[in-house]
Amino acid sequence: MRISLTVNGEERRLDVEPRRVLADALREDCRLTGTHLGCEHGVCGACTVLVDGEAVRSCLVFAVQCHGSSVQTVEGLAGPGGEPHPLQRAFSAEHALQCGFCTPGFLMLAAGALAADPGVADAPERVDALVGSNLCRCTGYEPIRRAILRAAREQARAKSE
Repeated sequence: MRISLTVNGEERRLDVEPRRVLADALREDCRLTGTHLGCEHGVCGACTVLVDGEAVRSCLVFAVQCHGSSVQTVEGLAGPGGEPHPLQRAFSAEHALQCGFCTPGFLMLAAGALAADPGVADAPERVDALVGSNLCRCTGYEPIRRAILRAAREQARAKSE
């Protein structure tokens, strides 16, 4: 089946089988391997990407369901000049990654949440719920929570300037 997606701002036309999941299309057809596959059941969150601005588990969505949609992967998170996104800077500063396998999913989940509601950081329980929705076996989650709060503060400061 022929589909068209806008992936990280670039128009992509793909031939996919109707049963092909978005994660596989991104990794194999688009060669964007930052989207990681962990559990392939939607539990771990490593495959999280933004589809039309909404965080989705790309292992649970068929590529054909995204026909005509805008998809953002972790490769598209950096700014136009390649400067790191505030979340990427915050994850580095807060040591919010160790093995790095879960990091792309956390970055995209947080990017979607902060774009939809910049005030999410004003409610610690909402940040806790956000962080608790993905799995990480290395960090203990606290550095990830701090990184999301740090990025939210940085984005709020940038908007007020």
